[in-house]
Amino acid sequence: MPRIGPLSKAEIKEPVEKVFEQHVTEFNSRITNMKATLGHSLLAFEVYMKWYPLYNEVKNILRSRLAYLYAYSISHSTDCLLCTTFFRKIIIDSGENPEHLKLSPQEQHVINFGGAIAAHKANIANRLYKSIFHFIFVSVISDVTIFAIMKISVGLCNFSFSVHHKRPPGCNGFCIFFTSKYKNVDPSF
Repeated sequence: MPRIGPLSKAEIKEPVEKVFEQHVTEFNSRITNMKATLGHSLLAFEVYMKWYPLYNEVKNILRSRLAYLYAYSISHSTDCLLCTTFFRKIIIDSGENPEHLKLSPQEQHVINFGGAIAAHKANIANRLYKSIFHFIFVSVISDVTIFAIMKISVGLCNFSFSVHHKRPPGCNGFCIFFTSKYKNVDPSF
């Protein structure tokens, strides 16, 4: 049972609905149970959703495949089932097996870097930083690092709120409202 549940249809006020609609449109995204829970505070929602433009920047830096593998390594290292499942699905939908990834040495360094940030609470060895400086410019390493930290915080949010990754039995609140209103909404996360 979630500690703080997603907004119900009756709880959604115009400003929240407008921000949710904008988010769905701008990022071709879904209003997940975590996002619906964050909807209790528009400020909290808006702060957390800044990870979308940051993820887009990380994709520009690392390219799409390495960006989602990086996010997967972070999610996996934090034991966040919701986030790991999300990025695992992207890997599988891209035709790869998450257990048997073919990585270049550079890609492996980036994966190790992300996993270490998550597993060691950002207290990582200098050698891991140095291993990626050969191909990631110092000027953008902050974007890559802060993305990892934001990804970790998303997992912490899910843990803290005890967010369901599947629609709870008998859910008649937000997840059903947005599923019927927007075609690309997935209430399972």
